[in-house]
Amino acid sequence: MKRIGVLTSGGDCSGTNATLKAIVEEAYKNNIRVTGFLEGYNGLVNDLAIELTPMQVSGILQRGGTILMTSRCEEFMQESGFNKALNTLKEENVEGLIVIGGDGSLRGAKKIAEAGILCVGIPGSIDNDIYGTDMALGVDTALNIITDAIDIIRDTASSHKRAFVIETMGRESGYLALMSAMASGAEAVLIPEIDYDIDSIVKRLKSEHERGRKYSIVVIAEGVKKTQEMAEKLKVEAGFDTRLTILGHIQRGGNPSVFDRTLGTRMGIKAVQSL
Repeated sequence: MKRIGVLTSGGDCSGTNATLKAIVEEAYKNNIRVTGFLEGYNGLVNDLAIELTPMQVSGILQRGGTILMTSRCEEFMQESGFNKALNTLKEENVEGLIVIGGDGSLRGAKKIAEAGILCVGIPGSIDNDIYGTDMALGVDTALNIITDAIDIIRDTASSHKRAFVIETMGRESGYLALMSAMASGAEAVLIPEIDYDIDSIVKRLKSEHERGRKYSIVVIAEGVKKTQEMAEKLKVEAGFDTRLTILGHIQRGGNPSVFDRTLGTRMGIKAVQSL
């Protein structure tokens, strides 16, 4: 194998640049050249190719995001767009492809593999919802960011005797919400995998409030879709001075944790070796 390709697709996550650095350096050790495709599958469809060298990936390990940029490409899922992607791989003399991304991105990699191109997928998703892997890229960094945010919010909650309802990312997976709630000592957590009786939770928090608890922290995964309802019930039924905080995209960015840097490095090396 003389040349491989790599792209980053779907939502960005910290640790991706560490993975790219490892891929390029491991490839060059084995006399393999690397083509990077910009903007995910859009780069395959429209031939947005660049040469990646060890010099170009020097100093990116500690950076969040992805130097290749990312996007979601509907055209790739259509037959015409998919054929253009295959033609790009042929024109660029790419013999094997590494795809870094979440569930949808890896389904795209599977489709390319079924067309006869050697393909390796690296799981990258802060939701940690990818089948077959215990820990995806970006999860640990996101958890650290969320836990730090909850710790900071707790200072205000305790100072003003308030209840805070905090929403994390996670449409179908409650991993971030559950783990951060455990790590921060939240009083309650709601995740999409488990049905909850909100009224009973509010009743419990109200009882604790009446017994002297001065504040409460409730963490909810976005997929539960009950963040606003919980905030209203804590205010109206439990008597809390309630605030709602949606952490949003702050969870995705930031310098990767030590765990994500080393995980990305190990996965990048293994991906090249697997090709």
